[in-house]
Amino acid sequence: MQQTPQPSRVLVVDDDPTVAEVVAGYLGRAGFTVDRAADGPRALELAAAVRPDLVVLDLMLPGMDGLEVCRRLRAAGPVPVIMLTARGDEEDRILGLEVGADDYVTKPFSPRELVLRVGSVLRRAHARSASPRPAPLLRAGGLVLDPAARRATKDGAELALTLREFDLLSFLLRHPGRACSREELMNEVWGWEFGDLSTVTVHVRRLRGKIEDDPARPRLIRTVWGVGYRFEADGVRPPDGPDARSEGAGRA
Repeated sequence: MQQTPQPSRVLVVDDDPTVAEVVAGYLGRAGFTVDRAADGPRALELAAAVRPDLVVLDLMLPGMDGLEVCRRLRAAGPVPVIMLTARGDEEDRILGLEVGADDYVTKPFSPRELVLRVGSVLRRAHARSASPRPAPLLRAGGLVLDPAARRATKDGAELALTLREFDLLSFLLRHPGRACSREELMNEVWGWEFGDLSTVTVHVRRLRGKIEDDPARPRLIRTVWGVGYRFEADGVRPPDGPDARSEGAGRA
């Protein structure tokens, strides 16, 4: 007899009881099993006890902020994290994404949109874990990616990539020489059909900082102006010119 699949379990971490209650209510009505925590230490205790499939995590928490909670969660295992922040500046997004958050939502937010984001992140995570056979190694420009082991090296040295940086680099390596729009990358790598395209820009900038010999003059991930990005498998340095100077100025 076929067993009925268990609903995905989501841990909601927010010290604002109204926000936590609304989020938990919407997730519960969408079919998720929901646990709640109001601070960082309790969130880590619950995560260890119930092993959630995803964590919705507020950035500003008493005792231990959301960034530290996210670091500890990701150190313990590959649980997806969606971070909530009351501030919308890029620096907050960068910090959350750097420590391994899979997505972020800026307060005030639509609970329905958050439920859609939760479903999208979980589908992506399940697709990765349900891969039928190990994918072959990906090699280009001195890079070697092992999709099964989630391990990446550059010239033999291991790279410290976040979950999403790894997925982004993997997608680019599988499509060398092709101009990929930011919208395509957001859909294929993040699984989002909507969202802030600056998320892609931030990740490309961070990824360049880890794989390029000179991130100010990238050889591997090139900007295709007005479109997005292209991975150059041969890693030929671009000639000096307006494009090189613009990329060198820090624009992605």
